[in-house]
Amino acid sequence: MSKLEHNLAQGAVAPQLLRFALPFIVSNIIQSLYSVADMIIVGQYAGAVSMSGVNIGGQVTQLITNMVFGLSAGGTVLIGQYLGAGDRKALRETIGTLLSVLMALGAIFTVGLLLLRSPILRAIQTPEPSFPEAMSYLFITSLGIIFIFAYNALSAIMRGLGDSKRPLYFVSIACVTNIVLDLIMVAVFHWGAFGAGLATIISQALSVVLCVVYLKRNDFVFDFSLKSFGFHPERLRMLLKIGVPMSVQNVATSISFLFLTAMVNLLDPTAMASAAVGAVSKFNSFGVLPAFAMSSAIAAMSAQNIGAGEMKRAVQTMKIGTALGFGISFCVFLLARFFPAQIIRIFADDPALVTAGVEYLRAFSLDYICVPLMAGLNGLFIGAGHTTFSFINGVMAALLVRIPVCYIFGVLFDWGLFGIGLGAPFASGVAFAVGVGFFLSGGWKKATILHVPADI
Repeated sequence: MSKLEHNLAQGAVAPQLLRFALPFIVSNIIQSLYSVADMIIVGQYAGAVSMSGVNIGGQVTQLITNMVFGLSAGGTVLIGQYLGAGDRKALRETIGTLLSVLMALGAIFTVGLLLLRSPILRAIQTPEPSFPEAMSYLFITSLGIIFIFAYNALSAIMRGLGDSKRPLYFVSIACVTNIVLDLIMVAVFHWGAFGAGLATIISQALSVVLCVVYLKRNDFVFDFSLKSFGFHPERLRMLLKIGVPMSVQNVATSISFLFLTAMVNLLDPTAMASAAVGAVSKFNSFGVLPAFAMSSAIAAMSAQNIGAGEMKRAVQTMKIGTALGFGISFCVFLLARFFPAQIIRIFADDPALVTAGVEYLRAFSLDYICVPLMAGLNGLFIGAGHTTFSFINGVMAALLVRIPVCYIFGVLFDWGLFGIGLGAPFASGVAFAVGVGFFLSGGWKKATILHVPADI
C-alpha cells in the first residue's frame, strides 16, 4: 500500500471516521465558497439582476455537475472496495475508466450547453432583466466544465484511497484564488456574472493541475500515461451500475430545484424573488454540506470495510457519522432560525430582497434537521453498492414529493416563498422514512460488488 493509500478497515471506528471525515467536511465547505463568494461579491458590487443571473445560470451548471458527483461517488465506492479487498489490477483499471468516462462526458456537455443555453434559460422562465447575465455566466462556465469534471474525478479517487486531506489542501488554494479573482473581475473590472463565472473556472483549473502534479510525484497507482486511459469493459459496467443511479438521482434533485426556480420566477418576474432564493441556496450549501460530506465519508469508509468483510464496522461507521452530521446541521438550523435577516444581508442589503429571503429561509431551514438523518443512511447504502435503492428513493422524494409540495403550498395555497420552501424538508423526511425501512429489512447487506460475508 503506497503512502497515498489509507486503510479505513482497521482501528477504532470513531477516531478513524473523524480523522477521515473532518478534512472532507472542511473541503466541501470550502468548495462551496466558490459559489457563495460569487453570490456575495456579485450582490455587493453588481446588484440583484446579476445575482439572479448567477443563481439561474449556476443551477443549470449544477445540474450537469451533480451528474458527475454521482459517477465520481460510484468510483469512490469501487475504489474503496477494491482497495479493501487488495485487488490492485481492478483498482488501476477503475481509475483509468473513471477518468476516461468523465473526460468524454465533459467534452459532450461543453458543446451541448454552448448550443442550448438560450432555450434552457427560456424553459425555466428566466426573468428578462436577468437573461443576459444568466447567458454570460452559463457561457463561461460551460467552457470550464472539463475542469469541474476532472477535479471531481480526482477528488473521488483520493477519497476512495482513504485520503481526504490532500483534496482539502488543493481546494483551499483554489478557493482563495477564486475570491481574489472575483474581487478583481467583478468589483474592479465590473464584469458582473461573466467575471464571477470566469473566476470560478480558473480556480477549478488550478485545483486540477495541483492534483495531477501531486499524484504523479507520489507513487500514485495510476501513471496518467495515454495507454493507461481507456474503457475497461468490466470496470465500466460496474462503474455505470453503481454510478448511474446516483447520477440520475442527483440530476432529478437538480431538476426539482429548477422547477422550484420556475415557480419562483412565475410568482415574481422582477428577479427579486429569484435573487432572494439564490442567496438562501448559497447559505443552504453550508447548511446541508456537512451532512452530505459526512454521507460521502460514510460511503467511502463503509466501502473499504465491506470490501474487507467488516460489515459491523460499516454499520457502526454509519451510526457515528449520522450523529456527527446531525449535530453540525442542527447548529446551522439554530443559526438560520434566530438570525435569518442577518444571513440574507451578507449577500445583499436590499430591503425587499431581505424580506423575501427571510420568508423562504424560515421554511427551508427545517431541512437541516431532516437531511443528516437521510444522508447518513444513504452513505451506508452507497458504500454497500446499493445505489439503485438510493436512486429510487431520491427520485421519488425529488419529483413526487418536493415538486408537488412546493406547488400545493406555494401556489395553490398562495403561501408564496414560505410554501415553496417547505418542499425540501417534506422530501427529505419521506426519503428518511423509506431509508429506515430498507435498513431494518436487511436488504442492503446483499453484496452488489464483492461477495463478502454478512456478519450481522
